[in-house]
This record gives sequence, structure tokens and C-alpha cells, in this order.
Amino acid sequence: MRTMYVIVHPESTHHVEGLVGGWYDSQLTSAGLRCADAIADALRSRIPAQVEVELFSSDLRRAARTATVIGNVLQASPILDPRLREKSYGAAEGRPQEWLDRRFVRPPVVGERMGHDEGIPGSETIAAFARRIYAAMDAMRQRHCDRQIVVTHGGAITFVVAAWSMLPIESLGYVRFHAAPGSITELREDDYFHNRQVVGLGDIRHLS
Repeated sequence: MRTMYVIVHPESTHHVEGLVGGWYDSQLTSAGLRCADAIADALRSRIPAQVEVELFSSDLRRAARTATVIGNVLQASPILDPRLREKSYGAAEGRPQEWLDRRFVRPPVVGERMGHDEGIPGSETIAAFARRIYAAMDAMRQRHCDRQIVVTHGGAITFVVAAWSMLPIESLGYVRFHAAPGSITELREDDYFHNRQVVGLGDIRHLS
């Protein structure tokens, strides 16, 4: 049975400073580092020590540092993949959130949403965002390891879960899954039917 644990990186500096994240390369805060320790301990309790683990991560520092903490506990070297980054917000990245809020063009209620232009120069469309997450997930699916860990971002979790569930990209215009910073989402594929399950979405019990 294949199991994938998807981690949303914990608190980083752009969270507490009220800045737009995206590809802005913020770092974990001291609280975020403590959460990373708790995530690593929670994963160690779920994965037997003798089981092989593959560890993948966004290459942005807040995710990569989380992956390093996990890898130290599980004795796995992180594989950094820029396709697992958060959505790019172009010119808004690193600016105050209010700067983005004043300029953001919401998607239409009805009509083209995946390719919608949000009005921010250089911002990634949802379609482009989804395609690169799907490509990263497809590459992981080709590997033959029964325990995989993915460290990514809060916006990316929707497309990780959707790719796991094999939903077509064009169906995702209105679909969003929420998982809090520092959470663990558990995905599972059984060996008999090869059905794919979302066992737990955004679990934060280890942070209490």
C-alpha cells in the first residue's frame, strides 16, 4: 500500500510580516522551526524505522528547511523540486498583502477561471500552477517507494490532492482544499483495487 504524507510548511517570516508569499523566498520563524520538529516526530511515529522513505520538497527556503528537519529524523535526503513551489504572484511577491489586495482581479463567477488574469504583472495563472504540480506528482508516481513525503505550500495542497485523486485539471476551476501551515495530509493507494484515498486532510493534532 502506497502512502504519501503531504506537509504544508509551518509559519514563515512572510506570514508574520504580512507580506505576499508566492515565490518570495521567506524563511521559517522560530515558531515554524519548532513546528517542523513536531512534524518530524509525528511522521516518525507513523512510519516504521525500517521502512524506506522518499522525501520531496519545494526548493523555497521555508519548505526546504522543513524538509531538512524531517530528513534528519527519518534519515532521508530531501529531493528539491521547484515544481512544488507555491503559486507565483509575480510583481506582488514580498510586498505588503494590502498591495496585492488593492490590485487583485477576482475570477469570474461563471466563465474562464483557470486561465484568468489576476491583474498582477508576472503572476501565474491557476492553470499553469496546476500543470506544474501535476507534473511533479506524475514524476513521483513513477517511482517505486511505498512511503513518500512531500513538503509544499498552502496553495499547492489543492493540486497535490487533486493530482493524487486523478481529477482532470480542467475540472479544478472551483475546487479548493484547505490545509493549515504545519499540517499533515495523508494520501493512500491500496494494492488491490488501486483506489486512491484522502485519509486525512490538514491534520494539526501534532501541533497542539
